[in-house]
Amino acid sequence: LLLLLKATLLQLVSGSYHPFYNGFYYNHMMNDMGNGQDKVDYFNGAKLVVETSKEPVYSYNGANVTLPCHYRYEPDQGDKRKIRIKWSKLRDDYTKEQDVMVAIGKTHVAFGEFKGRAHIQQASRHEASLVISDVHLKDDGKYRCEVIDGLEDESDVVDLRLQGIVFPYQPPRGQYRLNFHEAEQVCQDQGAILANFNQLFQAWSEGLDWCNAGWLADGTVQYPIRLPRKPCGGVHLAPGIRSYGPRHRHLHRFDAFCFSSALRGEVFYLDHLNGMSLEEAKQSCQDAGAEIARVGHLYSAWKFLGLDRCNAGWLADGSVRYPIVKPRPNCGPAEPGVRSFGFPSKGRFGVFCYKER
Repeated sequence: LLLLLKATLLQLVSGSYHPFYNGFYYNHMMNDMGNGQDKVDYFNGAKLVVETSKEPVYSYNGANVTLPCHYRYEPDQGDKRKIRIKWSKLRDDYTKEQDVMVAIGKTHVAFGEFKGRAHIQQASRHEASLVISDVHLKDDGKYRCEVIDGLEDESDVVDLRLQGIVFPYQPPRGQYRLNFHEAEQVCQDQGAILANFNQLFQAWSEGLDWCNAGWLADGTVQYPIRLPRKPCGGVHLAPGIRSYGPRHRHLHRFDAFCFSSALRGEVFYLDHLNGMSLEEAKQSCQDAGAEIARVGHLYSAWKFLGLDRCNAGWLADGSVRYPIVKPRPNCGPAEPGVRSFGFPSKGRFGVFCYKER
């Protein structure tokens, strides 16, 4: 505060105007050294510019990805002293940004879930790109690349988007039984996470039409409609994403929209002559060196691996489903999709298993 006050006073006394960037671009300013003496720092008038990709960077679960970021000075001043690079992730609910990494020269520190997975790439002069290995579902989102050179501070934002699929989810108890935190957990239990708005919008643009409202990652409740109809907001509304806005995360209850990405393994089907109970199905997958597949696994295998099976099979949550890529007689509706038999308390079926590569 004292530093800004002194700089403002100097500008007023001089009666001249100097352009500034982020409040810290002056031809000269006073620095209190704390010992009763002032130090004058002289800047050469070079403007710091930071640039990232204007287009989204696409990746998928388990991959390695590079988020490009470069900086320069206008006019070019050659190499300057060591600069500080900071990467942070913008949160979906616009609360405080999540620290990803800070680097000065060859020294860097990664934070939280990015420890051991993130580093700065400086393959060329004035490069500050972020490399993330073993991409996680939660890595999807916007990242800020910030370059700090003394008192000059500039940044730009790049969008990392995971290739994936959004699917609506209801628990066995039925419709509208989940508060926000329970919705987060059920998506995680299905090998997925709560979808964000961009992911839901992408799914809607690809044909997702679902009349039941569900939680999204930012705490809002929305649902995608391709064919307007009376129970889904009315016939006179245009197609689009219907929104209830932010809801109380503990008190209000809805379904969930989950997001899953490409798989690191494979989904395969097993069956016995007389079918299997749920417990027998779990054991059959274990005997095959795998685990019973989760709902997210099945959706991902359907979308990314072309899994097409007209036989119903158990999944880990106790539901019975089957994936159809090429619709045909006796295999459900005329559109591709993952069909569901719900959560039968009885019955004998095959099973979908999942095995890591």
